[in-house]
Amino acid sequence: MIDEHDTAELSAVVKAKASRYEAPPELRQSISAAVTRSAAPAAPSRRTGWWSDWSWLKLGAAVACGALASVLVTQLYLVPGSGERMSEEIVAAHVRSLMVSHLEDIASTDQHTVKPWFAGKLDFSPPVEDFARQGFPLTGGRLDYVNRHLAAALVYRRHGHAINVFAWPLRNADQAASLKAKQEGFNLIAWHSAGMQFWAVSDVNADELQQFAKLLQKDGG
Repeated sequence: MIDEHDTAELSAVVKAKASRYEAPPELRQSISAAVTRSAAPAAPSRRTGWWSDWSWLKLGAAVACGALASVLVTQLYLVPGSGERMSEEIVAAHVRSLMVSHLEDIASTDQHTVKPWFAGKLDFSPPVEDFARQGFPLTGGRLDYVNRHLAAALVYRRHGHAINVFAWPLRNADQAASLKAKQEGFNLIAWHSAGMQFWAVSDVNADELQQFAKLLQKDGG
């Protein structure tokens, strides 16, 4: 049976660790009605009366079921959307590349060196351009694994700040994402083009990252 301590502890964890999504009114009303019906006292017994142990047991079970239902509803509506989950994964891959000092498998500012390097390792060819003249020099690339996809990661710089661009072919049009977001202090931009998904992530400001993304999109990315 769920006691008050367990319920309070679980509620505290949920409040601290997850984003809140409001449950639809009709679902809340349905659960409230079900709990009310379960908690309604039975007709008084001629032998023992309403205050029998059995009545208390049923009331306790109803309260426990209500607490459990509340927790389940909260958990259901705390599940982040696919865009948020993907943003978290992209940021994690970006941070991982910085922490292990493994930004590039191929370190080169020459797009004609980086692009052929990918060609021998992937079954797709990511667009590779150098934007040094616009202030976003190419510094290399690497292989990464994002969202169960083997991805190409192109690396650029902006005033010493790393910009990761993840690219992989779209297997399903429903998986295409287009958004601008901020996650854990990093700016992200997602777009899709020519059957490929792209994510750019960096700690440069949002306007600069948007400027960079437009350069990529203009050149076929």
